[in-house]
Amino acid sequence: MAKRILVVDDEPDIMDVATVRLKHLGYEIIPAIDAEEAIAILENDTPDLILLDLLLPKMQGDELCRKLKSDNRYKNIPVILFTASAIRINIPEKIKEIGADDCIMKPFESKDLLDKVRKFIG
Repeated sequence: MAKRILVVDDEPDIMDVATVRLKHLGYEIIPAIDAEEAIAILENDTPDLILLDLLLPKMQGDELCRKLKSDNRYKNIPVILFTASAIRINIPEKIKEIGADDCIMKPFESKDLLDKVRKFIG
């Protein structure tokens, strides 16, 4: 059975690139355009990994990550952040603060994305 990845990003280009690259390697992709949609999906589905944009409409990615990591149902699902805001934030500090497992900077190289995904779910 294919490993399943919930990709939460409101940028269609990022969603498309991540989906194409990861599907090509046999991963199943579950797309969500915002935190509310991600939460709704998680109520009925448990992915192996979550790729989460920090800047989302309505609820920010860091708030969603905190919620997931404080919930026993989701706390063991690895969360890899997507962000283009590295200049404004200290990434290692932010990862630790919100409980994320790793981070990928936008724009990203496909190899970097695949390496990080494989690190957590093979």
